[in-house]
Amino acid sequence: RRAYLYLPACYDEQPDARFPVMYMFDGHNVFFDEDATYGKSWGMARYMDETQTPLIIAAVECNPIGNNRLEEYCPFTCEDPKLGRIRGRGRTTMNWFIHGFKPMIDANLRTLPDRDNTLIAGSSMGGLMSLYGVTAHNETFSRAACLSPSVRFSFTEVKADIKKAKLAPGTRVYISWGEREGNGRRALAQYTGKALEVTNLLTARGATVYPYCQLDGRHCEADWRRQLGRCFAFLFGWR
Repeated sequence: RRAYLYLPACYDEQPDARFPVMYMFDGHNVFFDEDATYGKSWGMARYMDETQTPLIIAAVECNPIGNNRLEEYCPFTCEDPKLGRIRGRGRTTMNWFIHGFKPMIDANLRTLPDRDNTLIAGSSMGGLMSLYGVTAHNETFSRAACLSPSVRFSFTEVKADIKKAKLAPGTRVYISWGEREGNGRRALAQYTGKALEVTNLLTARGATVYPYCQLDGRHCEADWRRQLGRCFAFLFGWR
């Protein structure tokens, strides 16, 4: 798989400095419109340059063939009414991120490898994986950005994971959903209900959570891009 790496401008200017790292899913959708599945990326490189955020980003592309993305980004095997059985291999994917990819990044770049300086982020299925990562592997990730997480896949297991999670102090989770992600008020109510249920469960475990409903927001990179300022301000505690 291709990995996209972003180094802040000050990386070369400060040769003795070390930096926090944000690990991201769907790397092909993170930086460049020409690589994005639907022609629009998150525009992370431009945002990072404009805000001069001292952060390394390491993003790996997914397997786009058939249901492979769903399987490698779903932590649990589940049944979907439209797609049928999804053999969840998300735990294997996360294990590789933590024990394969992260050590490689830490060995080759000037990172701050501790938990407090390791973040995870993604959208849709990547958002689900980010939620799974910060709860099931809180010893590795202290903060997570879960934009429009697809919690409808194995929602029962997702909730059970959160209920048994041991979250360390300083855990921060940004979770969002869009007003126009589904068709009509019923779909919005379902999205909102699940997001708020996850928020309440995380809060009960001691996490600081920012739930955000994006007005007129759709399930797409162009709209997730508009949340970056809000998301980063929360994750890093900026005012």
